[in-house]
Amino acid sequence: ARVTFLPFPYSFAVSSKIEPFYKGGKVQISKDEKHIFCTCGSRVNVLEISTGKIVHSVEHDDQEDITSFALSCDDELLVTASRALLLKQWDWKQAQCTRSWRAIHTVPVASMTFDSTSTLLATGGCDGTIKLWDVVKQYCTHNLKGSSGVVHLVQFHPDIGRLQLFSSSLDCGIRLWDLRSSQCVYCTVHLPQQNGCNIPSKAKRTVPVYEAVEGVVLLPENEDFSQIGVKSKDLHFITAGSKGVLRVWESSTARCVHTQTLSSTFNPVSGEEEEEEQQDDDPRSLTYLLHLPISSRLATVTAEHNILLYQLPALTTQQQFVGYNDEVLDVKFLGKGDSHIVVATNSCQLKVFELLTNSCQILYGHTDTVLSLDVFKKDSLFASCAKDRSVRVWQMDSDGGQVRCVAQGSSHTNAVGSIACSRLKSSFIVSGSQDCTVKVWDLPVDLPSTGADIHQLTASSTEKAHDKDINSVAVSPNDKLLASGSQDRTAKLWSLAEEGSVGLLGVFRGHRRGVWAVCFSPVDQVLATSSADGTAKLWSLQDFSCLKTFEGHDASVLKVIFVSRGTQLLTSGSDGLVKLWTIKTNECVKTLDAHQDKVWGLHASRKDDKVVTASADSNITVWVDVTEVELAEEQAKQEDHILKKQKLSNLLHEKKYLKALGLAISLDQPHTVLTVIKGILSYKSSPPSLTRFCLRSPSESLLRYCVVWNTNARNCQDAQAVLQVLLTHLPPEELLQYQGARTHLEGLIPYTERHMQRIGHLLQASMFLNYMWQKMRVTGAPSSMGQDEDMDTSALSQTQPFFMIDKEKGKGSGEETPDAGDDGGSGQDEHPNCPVEDEDDDEVSVTKKASANDGRMENGGVTGTNGNHHSESEESSDEEDMKEDENDHTKTVKCLPVSLPPQCQTLAS
Repeated sequence: ARVTFLPFPYSFAVSSKIEPFYKGGKVQISKDEKHIFCTCGSRVNVLEISTGKIVHSVEHDDQEDITSFALSCDDELLVTASRALLLKQWDWKQAQCTRSWRAIHTVPVASMTFDSTSTLLATGGCDGTIKLWDVVKQYCTHNLKGSSGVVHLVQFHPDIGRLQLFSSSLDCGIRLWDLRSSQCVYCTVHLPQQNGCNIPSKAKRTVPVYEAVEGVVLLPENEDFSQIGVKSKDLHFITAGSKGVLRVWESSTARCVHTQTLSSTFNPVSGEEEEEEQQDDDPRSLTYLLHLPISSRLATVTAEHNILLYQLPALTTQQQFVGYNDEVLDVKFLGKGDSHIVVATNSCQLKVFELLTNSCQILYGHTDTVLSLDVFKKDSLFASCAKDRSVRVWQMDSDGGQVRCVAQGSSHTNAVGSIACSRLKSSFIVSGSQDCTVKVWDLPVDLPSTGADIHQLTASSTEKAHDKDINSVAVSPNDKLLASGSQDRTAKLWSLAEEGSVGLLGVFRGHRRGVWAVCFSPVDQVLATSSADGTAKLWSLQDFSCLKTFEGHDASVLKVIFVSRGTQLLTSGSDGLVKLWTIKTNECVKTLDAHQDKVWGLHASRKDDKVVTASADSNITVWVDVTEVELAEEQAKQEDHILKKQKLSNLLHEKKYLKALGLAISLDQPHTVLTVIKGILSYKSSPPSLTRFCLRSPSESLLRYCVVWNTNARNCQDAQAVLQVLLTHLPPEELLQYQGARTHLEGLIPYTERHMQRIGHLLQASMFLNYMWQKMRVTGAPSSMGQDEDMDTSALSQTQPFFMIDKEKGKGSGEETPDAGDDGGSGQDEHPNCPVEDEDDDEVSVTKKASANDGRMENGGVTGTNGNHHSESEESSDEEDMKEDENDHTKTVKCLPVSLPPQCQTLAS
């Protein structure tokens, strides 16, 4: 049967994510300068510098926060310390923990570092002790005591032959430790704590820098740094600290020869305001300064969790990565080809990300939280509004991608919560505020071209639009209409005259809660609204009636936009879901589940082929539509899957087990594979070889399936039969190359031992039954039966070895080889009518069962040890009996040529 797929214009899939990767703590750059290692709660994330993507991540199983970590100098080993006082050694490229041990510290580890040979690890604890570890021989070599308070910095001397270690602690002292004697040989008092150091053998000069210094880097000798004020060959160094700028110092004169010039988008603070902010935690202050000698770069880390890379010798900004965005309130595509996104986070700054590298620009200008964004048709211009009661217009340089503010206006009396840009040309913007008014701002024809000039906007029209806060405004595609949505549960339609005046045309009523968003259709005369009542609605612009209602979100619908050339809707809600709706059928065709909190931001690209979402969970997700080719490929895959399942069903019906086994494995259906194995083992006429079947199939999948089957007593015999073939015919080296082979084999052992114990107990019980069979008399028989009794005993003794051989060979412990029988293989010691499978006969050893099956396969028939041959009519009759009694637990007794006394029958049952 052919499956018909209903084609929808677009179906979106995740293309990329911008998510938090650093929330404070240590940052380290790999020796090859390709990766940045940083802590994020209970994880250490590995960021690839070239792409800005998280390529690896390691996390402690106990979910405890990581307090410190260290990467070895050869970039091979990563060691982490958590609040649970555990040290873990990682193969970070595979994200696998290779070793774990107790830190011995009584409180968490605050710092750690490797020596230049990557064999010694030093850990500094919050208990004031320092411990050294031999990571090769895996033992603690030193326990250094003497520091007061937290040891927040440890560093080996670059010359490992000296066996010296530097440390710094909260007592403001820098200590030098001799590792031969485990003694502190030098201690100096410093100003408050240090996060980095480059220490000569003794102090030569004290240089006052007038700020809290968090990092210092010595400039390399014999290189030209004249662009940053280095004019002599004296020792120069760079400092980073609370002022948020890099400064170059000449050590001989204690003079600052260069101060870094901040970007024009940086919001400067001066005078008394600067002194007040520096007393607190200034978000612009620098917490780390790292040198990248191979690429001649510097890396700084800010208190806002941003990582910046500067190129020497000019200290030009090369890349900037944002470690943590906080709650994301809005997002829009920006730039030529939608190459960038602009993001409003829970702060007064705007962030512009380049999607290719995740590099970010931070824009300063607003003085309070930015609430909303919108972009003009011209791809380089966008507008923002904030709680500071102002609106701003920004422009991106088409050449370098730099963004600057070109216009601003402020005449609202309360926070501005929504903004919309004109559609046909960049002529005006509209803002909606918590002061319940709508304002229209006209833009000049020519915006300022220089960075210092900012045009001051004035409102051409102001209208009291709603009775409560205005949450959303939108401009129609022809720039003649304006829509507004408010907390008063209504949306309104307004006319926009050329002179900027606003006139009310009608009111859309029907939502039971406040209206969060409004949006015009790009092709029809309809308006879409979303509300806190959990619905989205379509309204006619002609008579203001409700045309359709879309229900599906469990909470407020925060955003609604048109996609697929106006044929579909995308909605986002406070339930963290984004839903794709087909307008014609009024149904949700896909739910995009990529967020864990309210999805505030939702925007489609100009070509309608990409969508970006932003959430309160600090994640930003870019979605791309699955093209028609990909949809066709997906449809072909699903049709092929259905056809394969039908073919598999036919093969099983025709008992073509070899083809069925390969097909079932390719479909990854373990239950069907088990059915095929059972069919092979129960084959009656001209039995096939299980070995041939298994060796022609993917052995790695069979091994994985065996682990699952072996956990069930009903399927263990089949699992052991397959496992015997694999272990007998495949070399161990090949088996160990399979993914997860060691884990699979370890998982087989406990269940196999349990099956063997159960078989042993059943074997003992069967021996007791045989003993009772020998000793019990028929009820009512005379005390001496004479020859008749001897005859019965003779018959029993003649038949008993046949029965016992069957039990020992077919149901034994598996310690004997298949050829251990007196009269040949164990497969020839079975009665031909004994059933091969019994789903409740858990005591059967599958390894012996496989050998028995092989014996039957090779000989094509079975002969008992007593030499009696059975006719074909007897086989046919017994096979019919076996089918009728397939679920009978006592059918093994039917293999005996004598009948049991009633007492034994009762005992056996």
